[in-house]
Amino acid sequence: KLLIPLVLRNRVTMLRNAGGLNTIRKNILHYYQEKGITDIEIAQVLDYLKKKPARLFPYHFPDNYQPANIKVCHDSGNGLNYVLHQQKRMYFKRSWCSETIREKYNDLLIEQDRRSPHCYLDEEFAVKPGDVVADIGAAEGIFALSVIEIIDKIFLFETDPEWIEALQATFRLWGNKVEIIHKFVSDQNNESNISLDQFCIKQDVSFDLIKVDVDGAELSLLNGARKMLANADKIKLAICTYHQQEDEAVFRSIFKCYNMIVNPSHGYMVFYYDPHLASPYLRRGLLRAVK
Repeated sequence: KLLIPLVLRNRVTMLRNAGGLNTIRKNILHYYQEKGITDIEIAQVLDYLKKKPARLFPYHFPDNYQPANIKVCHDSGNGLNYVLHQQKRMYFKRSWCSETIREKYNDLLIEQDRRSPHCYLDEEFAVKPGDVVADIGAAEGIFALSVIEIIDKIFLFETDPEWIEALQATFRLWGNKVEIIHKFVSDQNNESNISLDQFCIKQDVSFDLIKVDVDGAELSLLNGARKMLANADKIKLAICTYHQQEDEAVFRSIFKCYNMIVNPSHGYMVFYYDPHLASPYLRRGLLRAVK
């Protein structure tokens, strides 16, 4: 790790995994060939996989993004590196080199492309002026930075100390709008966790929109938000569903209990990072629920 750059290590890993990715590709094509497909969105993925290897976003649009085209700048005042995202500085972890930042930011641009299954917002599901927003699993803050000039207030939930430092630098100019919460959001309330039910009571706040990407802990978060969802007159929630195979069905069932209108993001992901990936293989990136 000390001698070989991260990008090269990633490429070596991908070469080692090529056989595994090819097996996933063949399994997907075989599964849906036997099943028979009428879903246009699945058919689009299969058309791609007939010609190309499996990847996280099985579409052609990621090819439009290249890390080499990304300019990484250095802030001598705080010692952090940043990129200009929509003409605003977005800072990254102190431990990340420029090469890593280019790769990661390129991934973020692909992820939030409007054609991506992982894009949180669309033309109909969007923030409005004056909204109060929760960004749960804020990480580098790309979602928050994209809406910061529109919304009235945003709470960033993040526990990684390096990301917290970067977020503080990124949102320094919007200190009156941004509050960083150093806790996990779950169904527990203790020193390191807080539930949305408890947070809303303690802060006396009602959210207009909540974005959730917590690496597979989404169900725990929803279990800790039952009162909030039941009592809300109106609310929007964008929540990731690709970390575990059953998440989409489970979350749909939960939202149905609150009479929420639920729509998935466009398209599918091949989440090959899951060692238990199995049929039907393709997963929705996220659900958008509206009350």
